[in-house]
Amino acid sequence: MMVMFDAVVIGLNTLFFAEIEVALYSVVSIFVVGKILDILFEGFDFSKMVFIISPKHNEIARKIGKELRRGITAFYGKGMYKKEEKEILLCVVARGEIADVRKIVRGIDPNAFIVISNAREVLGEGFKDI
Repeated sequence: MMVMFDAVVIGLNTLFFAEIEVALYSVVSIFVVGKILDILFEGFDFSKMVFIISPKHNEIARKIGKELRRGITAFYGKGMYKKEEKEILLCVVARGEIADVRKIVRGIDPNAFIVISNAREVLGEGFKDI
């Protein structure tokens, strides 16, 4: 809501006063403030949770385990559109490792389905102690 309200204010400002520079500075400041708020609410040390669906799940899991030294869990699932049985990989990584995960997955299977989500708190081996 806050971003939408800010966008309306910036849009109206640009429309009525034709101040493009002010609008650009406003967009940059809103972005910076948003990132600062994310850090305040989420902290510096939040992780990413990655779900990967691919027929090459074994190879992907092996390579992530070997190169990133991260554990992976496989869930059995069923695609409801085609009614096919699938293995869904779940891997939790540090924020800085997400680009490596994407590179590994896309290198093995460019058509893999990947869902990346924030993990607010991760406890256990390789992360915070319980």
